[in-house]
Amino acid sequence: MTTEEATRARAGQREEPTGQPEGSAEQGYDVFARLCPSREVFAELADKWSLLILMSLALCGPQRFSELQRGIGGVSRKMLTQSLRNLERSGLVLRTVFPETPPRVVYDLLPLGRELADLVAPLGRWTEHRAGRMVAAREEFDAAHAED
Repeated sequence: MTTEEATRARAGQREEPTGQPEGSAEQGYDVFARLCPSREVFAELADKWSLLILMSLALCGPQRFSELQRGIGGVSRKMLTQSLRNLERSGLVLRTVFPETPPRVVYDLLPLGRELADLVAPLGRWTEHRAGRMVAAREEFDAAHAED
């Protein structure tokens, strides 16, 4: 089945999104369509850090920048800033600046971000439970294809 056939098949089987009335703004988006805005949103969410940020905020609650950076091992200040800005721009994360000296900035999930974090949490748990099998499969694959 080609991608185009799969897209047509999905369109015929697509259900109305939960809680979305007929004719809502979210109706008709398709992440498989090359020019659909949902693809850009999907790609931003699927980057290396966004889902980890959402999961951390869901697990630990509101956090300051430095807490997020410590909790998400390996993320640079630049990438954390960029990812947080994208999540804030997309209505998933709230950035609150408290008027103190020095200013205190806290990040938290907005309802849309909480909804997504709740959907992603099982993927994170699945990954943790199955990573060993996947690493072993990769090693087996690499060994079998080392001569190629």
